[in-house]
Amino acid sequence: MNVSVLLADDQALVRMAFRSLLNTMPGITVVAEAADGREAVEAARRHRPDVVLMDVRMPVMDGIEATRFIRGETSSRVLILTTFDMDDYAFEGLRAGAAGFLLKDVLPAVLGAAIRDVARGDAVLTPRITRGLVDRFAQIAPWPHDEDAGRRFVQLTQREQEVFHLIASGLTNAEIADRLCLTEATVKTHITRILAKLQLRDRVQVVIFSYEHRLRP
Repeated sequence: MNVSVLLADDQALVRMAFRSLLNTMPGITVVAEAADGREAVEAARRHRPDVVLMDVRMPVMDGIEATRFIRGETSSRVLILTTFDMDDYAFEGLRAGAAGFLLKDVLPAVLGAAIRDVARGDAVLTPRITRGLVDRFAQIAPWPHDEDAGRRFVQLTQREQEVFHLIASGLTNAEIADRLCLTEATVKTHITRILAKLQLRDRVQVVIFSYEHRLRP
């Protein structure tokens, strides 16, 4: 699988480091760079990369707003890079359409795998950061009065609700399969049905849906 990548970070040395690293990975090619959010949007429109590695804190336009434009105007997937486990903007990045987030000190092998996963349409949500987001959001978010969302959730079977909660906890398909004694293929089938019933795009939106509607097991 050949994956084209756009690097968006306001620090030239950071971009240089990531470019050098990614260009050593088979099947991954850096096609463009951007020093701020506006440049990232323009580069995404021009190059149509498979994946955008997006910093959050950038001048002119931050990574959150850039993500909204990119997701609204292109098919590029956005993977947000954060400096700390609990970046204040991580949740907003997911709501803007990002496919997940990683720490900037991530191991090279993990970064490469994450880029390929995102390019295939999967999401990247580590359990540690996901649990932190759940706890933080529970403290600051108002209760959303969305009766339709509740009706959609109760349409899930008991097994689908179990899978839903494990996704929301940040578990991977393999971990869910192991926890529930299922095959990964069966887990993927459940996830497809969950997304359809809840009218959600991907597992990132499952996590957001869980946060916003307090759907804790």
